[in-house]
Amino acid sequence: METARPASSIKVSPADRRLLRVDAPRRPVEDPLADRFFRHLVLNLRTGVLAITRDGRVAAINDIAYRVLGLTARSGDVGRPFAEVLHDCPEVARVLQQAFDTDDLPNRAEMRLRKTGRAMGYSLSPIVDDEGRKIGATLFFKDLTRVEQLEERERLRDRLAALGEMAAAIAHEVKNPLASIEVAAGILKRQLPTQPDQRDALETLDDIIKEAKMANAIVVEVLEFVRPIQLQVERVSLDEALKDSITLAEGKQARGAVSIDMDIAPDVPELLADPHQLRQLFSNLMANAFEALGGEGHVSIRAGVLADEEPAGSTEPPVPQVVVEVRDTGPGIAHDDLERIFSPFFTTKPQGTGLGLAIVRKVVDAHDGHIDAISAPGRGATFRVTLPVVPTERTLGR
Repeated sequence: METARPASSIKVSPADRRLLRVDAPRRPVEDPLADRFFRHLVLNLRTGVLAITRDGRVAAINDIAYRVLGLTARSGDVGRPFAEVLHDCPEVARVLQQAFDTDDLPNRAEMRLRKTGRAMGYSLSPIVDDEGRKIGATLFFKDLTRVEQLEERERLRDRLAALGEMAAAIAHEVKNPLASIEVAAGILKRQLPTQPDQRDALETLDDIIKEAKMANAIVVEVLEFVRPIQLQVERVSLDEALKDSITLAEGKQARGAVSIDMDIAPDVPELLADPHQLRQLFSNLMANAFEALGGEGHVSIRAGVLADEEPAGSTEPPVPQVVVEVRDTGPGIAHDDLERIFSPFFTTKPQGTGLGLAIVRKVVDAHDGHIDAISAPGRGATFRVTLPVVPTERTLGR
């Protein structure tokens, strides 16, 4: 009976060895180039990406994610527990926490970040291996704050268009009687003899004329506010527009002894904008400053180019922008009032209509820009207007 040889004693010819090497399953070879490529692909996506492993550690996070979440990038974040990295964003941490608790993961959901106040759209996707096991999860998200602002502008524009039709009809009915009252009071005033016993009657007629003019001015402002803005864009020199605005402001409000200095950076380009609307915008701001200063004080006007900054999570390239600051040394604005100064019909002035700054904001919005107010009681006020050098196609198409 033949005894089997131990495996170690089996001889294999060189030819057979070559065949065995060819037929044996090959171990996959790691491709460092492919690894780098996919890592760069993730890190350069134009949406926020935050990937975690099954044990809850950060596997990848890109720059957009840091910007949208308002976090500071640290070199050791990858590998740390996501709860630690997202300590200031607990609402995001809660979303990631459910990645391994349910198969019904959120898709195209939205949330608002408490840390930054930004609106964020997001989707949460599982990461599975070749055997179908969950080994991690990825959160894709985008800053929707700009989208929200544009949607709110569109809603406001629709409301104002409807209000404008109604206001135009009412204003037509109101303006004619006001004009008749003013004319009739003027005729009576001229017919009354300038005798001492007629002084009371003359003063009453003066009051009637004054109030009629004021009411007419309010009607004009209301019409200006509710009327949709149709931009007539052309190349505009910001320097010339600001100088014209100073002259217009002096016609609206007495300047007195208020001094003005203007500094326009040499690299500020011409804007593609509506020159009439720009003059109205800045003349309203300067007239407000003159009124707040009461004939004494200083107004500073600064303009420069804003460094290109791509909005967090944006899919569009950054737009060159110009920033104009109008600063006064007046009494300042109370904190509670600061939040409402751009609201229609809000005013702290006895004779104000509350439409001047509302019109300013409307003009800024029409140019696809934004405006901020910075102030504190006793520290003056600064209005910061940011305008694109070239408005968007959507704006030009209105």
